[in-house]
Amino acid sequence: MREKLYVVGLGPGGLEHMTARARQVLEEAAVVVGYKTYLRHIEDVLEGKRVLASGMTKEIDRAGTAIEAALNGEVTALVSGGDAGIYAMAPVVFELLHDKGIMPGPRGLEVEAVPGVPAVAAAGALLGAPLSHDFACISLSDRLTPWEVIEKRLDAAAGADFVIALYNPKSKGRQWQLGRALQIIAAHRQAQTPVGVVRAAMRPEQELELCTLARAAEAQVDMATIVLVGNSNSFVYRGKMVTPRGYMVKYGTSKEQGQDS
Repeated sequence: MREKLYVVGLGPGGLEHMTARARQVLEEAAVVVGYKTYLRHIEDVLEGKRVLASGMTKEIDRAGTAIEAALNGEVTALVSGGDAGIYAMAPVVFELLHDKGIMPGPRGLEVEAVPGVPAVAAAGALLGAPLSHDFACISLSDRLTPWEVIEKRLDAAAGADFVIALYNPKSKGRQWQLGRALQIIAAHRQAQTPVGVVRAAMRPEQELELCTLARAAEAQVDMATIVLVGNSNSFVYRGKMVTPRGYMVKYGTSKEQGQDS
């Protein structure tokens, strides 16, 4: 039997937001490797499987464990929250394969990346339609990326009028980065720019908040939170955050936009 490793995006929350392909792969797998918090969300499909869980900062260990299990002939699934290729495990797997000289594909270890609903898409759906035009995703975690690089990306994205999705805005050890990021964005945006704050999207404990850029630093956020900062055309209508794509301006009649919560 050909060695097989699935790298699976579980989506934002429970089984109802997992893709059919992800569910099929998990049922097929004999070994499931993942971060313990994500594994708790899918306990119902793990019965009878060998489950290998680990904590934060163990990404390389998890990828190595999954590769080893797959090379030993066990159909293996390495899981991530959201999409496995977005701030997650797929690149770690391919980097390790590269370092070890293991060929991905029919001549070596067959690897299939199974897409999942990313957190930014789940947050956007809950808020309304804030991602309808060009947007940028930027992680505020400087554990792997120098802060000066993050600041350059924030300034460039804000100056180009992208909607900006901020991942990893705060943690117990990182409290000031969100405030600084909002200051950088505010140099390019009006104080009344709408901001959506979504914690634990699509999970039972989810929390939503709509505020302005001027007040966003006061929002309650953690590592499970996505902060969406609107562009110069974003607006709030009846509790929903909207970024126009431009259809009404080009093909219809568009009302003057403004805050209407």
